[in-house]
Amino acid sequence: MTRDASVVDARRSPAGDTPRRLGIAAFAAVGLSAATTVLIGLLGPSAMVPRLPGPSWQPPYSLDVHPGTHLVIAMGAFAIVLGGLGLVGALRSRWGPDPRLLLAAGCAVSGVLAFLSPSGSADHLNYAAYGRLVTLGLDPYAITPATLPGDPVTGAVEEWAGVTSVYGPVATAVQALASLVGGDSVRLTVFVMAVVNAAAFVGTALLLHRFARGDANLQRRAALLWVANPLMIYHLAAGIHVDTLAVACMVAALTVRGAASGLMLGVGIGVKLNAGLVALGPAWELRRSPGRLAVVAGTATATVVAIYAVAGPHVLDQVSAASKRVSLATPWQLVKVGLQSLFGPGAYSAWIQIGSLLLMACLAWLVLRALPADTVPAAGPNVGPSVAAAMVVAWLFAAPYALPWYDGLAFALLAMASWPALEAFMVARVAVLSLAYLPAREIARPDDLLWTKTLLRETVVPWTLLALTIALVWWAARAGLRARRRPASAAPRP
Repeated sequence: MTRDASVVDARRSPAGDTPRRLGIAAFAAVGLSAATTVLIGLLGPSAMVPRLPGPSWQPPYSLDVHPGTHLVIAMGAFAIVLGGLGLVGALRSRWGPDPRLLLAAGCAVSGVLAFLSPSGSADHLNYAAYGRLVTLGLDPYAITPATLPGDPVTGAVEEWAGVTSVYGPVATAVQALASLVGGDSVRLTVFVMAVVNAAAFVGTALLLHRFARGDANLQRRAALLWVANPLMIYHLAAGIHVDTLAVACMVAALTVRGAASGLMLGVGIGVKLNAGLVALGPAWELRRSPGRLAVVAGTATATVVAIYAVAGPHVLDQVSAASKRVSLATPWQLVKVGLQSLFGPGAYSAWIQIGSLLLMACLAWLVLRALPADTVPAAGPNVGPSVAAAMVVAWLFAAPYALPWYDGLAFALLAMASWPALEAFMVARVAVLSLAYLPAREIARPDDLLWTKTLLRETVVPWTLLALTIALVWWAARAGLRARRRPASAAPRP
């Protein structure tokens, strides 16, 4: 009897009523969280939704209600907490709707959000400004939006006006295309980027659904981890971060073969440089096929070199500078403060960078040791996504600078790897980290909510993530030992 068949029988038996009710409650929480995210965008400009200058008849649209700051921040917290709890429950549930229904619902929500004002951050204003600089004949890697404060597009940037682009040339090309269409209108420029983002989000969902074909349970999990994931809807579908484009490229790279795989890897790295960690998955999978490995690696390398050569080597300057930063919500902020208290003022960037690299290597090694016993495809031909997932999760937990939407890459890879233990760690991580970045706009934070930064972001969240990292190390070490002791015949079968 298949797993799906047993679930159907459970629905018909009295003993199956409780799991079914719990499953319904979990999926209802997922849906309500996503609906709250939609409502935040629909209400219009607020502490969670930056205002978009431009003619009101142009998309994206909103009701222009201007909800109160406390209300909209509470809505954001509600969407995050309910979404995290609902997602955990849905992933563990023995009951679930048809995966095609989840796929269709998630795609529909993404499509609706493309027509609503982006929420969750003000990054899309930066994207519009960088694209505008390109269309004006300026270099966004050398010129900041603050250089043109009177421009209707670059002048709309809120927090990062004095920073050059940290995004890859492919991302900048998409932003420039949006600017060509949008012209002087921030609103229309953002809408074009939102449409591209929605296409990438939905395209990734379709690739993941096809990847898991033949197993309805795996397809359901894939939908839950990506297109129906309320936390990814909150950050990637509603926030239209460029990370969505990088994820789409990397998932495509893992679902095709040969030169096409290398090409997509190269394009993904052209969106965001750190997406290149995914390349370790195909490299490991092809390690015993030197010829095929050479084709993929050669194509990927040639693509990356061509993309960055056209843009110029200075493209990497800001990326290098960003790698030395420490975000307030990561455990490395605690380390930084500790070093400053011991040795005096200073950033201690080199020490923290070395420490993060050592931690990443340790985490990657521990998680990879646990891979054979804990992932379904580990014994089959699709070990690449599992290896890539392990590397990306290790990087996310070890990185000194991390934002919640970075986690989208890990969720997409886990949708291909089906690794329940790591899924739980990632859900906890992104939910906690998401709460640290409320409200979306620092300039809109009222004085009576300053504690959300000084207490929550700078203290509670870093300590919580530190505890979660220690728990990940503990789990991976124990799982690795069990995997080494288990006979080969006991390994899970694909």
